[in-house]
Amino acid sequence: MPMYRVRPLHGTGAVLAEQLPTCMYHLPNVHRRPSPPPQEEVDPSLEALESRQEEILKRLYELKSAVDGLSKMIQTPDADLDVTNIIQTDVCSPLTTTGADLDLMLGKDYGALKDIVINANPSLPPLSLLVLHSLLCEHYKILSAVHTHSSVKSVPENLLKCFGEQTKKQPRHEYQLGFTLIWKDVPKPQMKFSIQTMCPIEGEGNIARFLFSLFGQKYNAVTSTLIDSWVDTAIFQLKEGSSKEKGAVLRSMNAALGKTPWLVGNELTVADIVAWCVLQQTGSANAAPANVQKWMKSCENLAPFSSVTKLLK
Repeated sequence: MPMYRVRPLHGTGAVLAEQLPTCMYHLPNVHRRPSPPPQEEVDPSLEALESRQEEILKRLYELKSAVDGLSKMIQTPDADLDVTNIIQTDVCSPLTTTGADLDLMLGKDYGALKDIVINANPSLPPLSLLVLHSLLCEHYKILSAVHTHSSVKSVPENLLKCFGEQTKKQPRHEYQLGFTLIWKDVPKPQMKFSIQTMCPIEGEGNIARFLFSLFGQKYNAVTSTLIDSWVDTAIFQLKEGSSKEKGAVLRSMNAALGKTPWLVGNELTVADIVAWCVLQQTGSANAAPANVQKWMKSCENLAPFSSVTKLLK
């Protein structure tokens, strides 16, 4: 007789199937690729902004490449190098040339006169622009005009006739260039030659640089830098600076004119025109040193300067 009775583990010979666990915990599979999130609509203005940013970066990269290329071509002179010889050997055409290609400078526009429009304040007339107008008249057929804006109450008679009288009444299409001066209440002179598309060029010095470029003269890097430096010095120190700054500029001019007949080299440049006009406007001509006095007489012997001198009387 058995001591214990045990229930049989098998029935008719088939082993009972037991559900054995395959893992301790059930966790999600982290290696399974997640389903992509639903696509959101992109704002068209954001796409346009990104496209514009890419275009700006591309243009900046191209500009940087161009500047890097120029820097390899131009050798920077030492600080102690005397550039007088470089200036004197600089090849530049005198102002008796036929001028620059106006289509290249101002853009080609069929059937329309290229018209330069300048706004200036009659309380401080830009004398350098009047000198440059007279010089341009020697190279191009210019249709000149003077107008008064409604913001100005009255303009002196000599300023209204600063371009003189048009002796020849020709059809408009026979002129090469239009030069329109508008006396207007503006803080500084403004110029446009493409009224519809361009932003104005402001400042007497900047406008004078542009007008002088229409003569087609070419300078090397050193000469161009010195010309720009003298123009800025005349505008910002000789014209708008203190008495101490003006005295320093006159001494620098006297030293430079002791080496060459003009401020930069042996030819008249826009630096001479701007500096001479500033001296006339500020009344510093009488206190100028000897070399500066001699240089001023050389300027006044030229017809464009003498015509402007009559406006000051």
